[in-house]
Amino acid sequence: MRYLSSLIFGLAVFCTAATARAQGQLPDSEEPISQCLAIARGLGGVQYASLTPVAMEPGDVTITFVGHSTFRIETAGGVVIATDFDGRTGEGRTPDVVTMNRAHHTHYTLSPDPAIPHVLRGWGEGGEPARHRMKLEDVYIRNVTTDIRGGFEVGAMADGNSIFIFEVAGLCIGHLGHLHHELSASQRAKIGRLDVVMVPVDGSYTMAQGEMIGVLQDLRASIVLPMHFFGSYTLERFVEGMKDGFRVEYSDTPTITVSLRDLPDTPAVIVLPGY
Repeated sequence: MRYLSSLIFGLAVFCTAATARAQGQLPDSEEPISQCLAIARGLGGVQYASLTPVAMEPGDVTITFVGHSTFRIETAGGVVIATDFDGRTGEGRTPDVVTMNRAHHTHYTLSPDPAIPHVLRGWGEGGEPARHRMKLEDVYIRNVTTDIRGGFEVGAMADGNSIFIFEVAGLCIGHLGHLHHELSASQRAKIGRLDVVMVPVDGSYTMAQGEMIGVLQDLRASIVLPMHFFGSYTLERFVEGMKDGFRVEYSDTPTITVSLRDLPDTPAVIVLPGY
C-alpha cells in the first residue's frame, strides 16, 4: 500500500510538471537563472535607445505603445507579447503571449482569442497568488504579485495584481500593471534589476504621482515608459516630477527599439504617443 501511494504521488507530480511544461510554465526545478536578479552594474559607453523603428538585429527588442496599459513587445526570436491585454494587441499577427491584470476591465478580458497560445493572468485562483515562470524561445517571463485595494471592479484583493518581467536579449523589461502601493523590500528583491519599466502615471486610480515617482527612483531603470494616463495634463505633471534625475524625450512614433548595448547613461523618460 505504501508503495502504491508513493507511485500515485510520483505520477501526480510527473503529470503536473508535464502539464506545466506543455503550457510553457516551468516547475521550480527547471527554472532558468534569472539575469535580472543579479546585481546591476553600470554599462559604460552606451548610447540612447533609438526612437526610430528599424529592422530588428540580434539583441534588439521593439516595444510599441498600443494604448492605456497595453504594449506590444516583439523579440528578435519572433515572440510577440501584449501586456495588460483587454482585446487590443496593435498591428501585426496574433501574440504568442498576453498578460492581464484585474483592477478594472481595461486591463483584462475573460474572453481572449482562442488563437493566443499563452494567456497569463496576473491574479490567482482559490486564494493562491498567480505564479508564472515561462520560457518561450528567447524570452523568459515571470511575475511578482502586489495587492489591489478596494473600490475597483473586484474590490480589495491580496496579490490581485502582477508585475510581469520579461527577460530577453540581456534586457530586464518590467510592466508594473495596476500598482496600488509602494513596493516592499521582499517585492523589490523579487523584481531585481529593471532596464525598461512601463509605469502607470494617472496619479489617482493607481498611486499618487509622488509615490509612483519614488518607486521609479528606487527601481532605477534606464528607460521609463509612461502609461495609464488620462489626458495631457496628467502626463505632463508626471513628466515635470521626473525631470530631476531623468532625461525626458518625446517620440514621434509609438514604437521604440531597445537593446542592452544602447541603454542610456542617464535614465530617460520616453513618452510614446497614445493614451
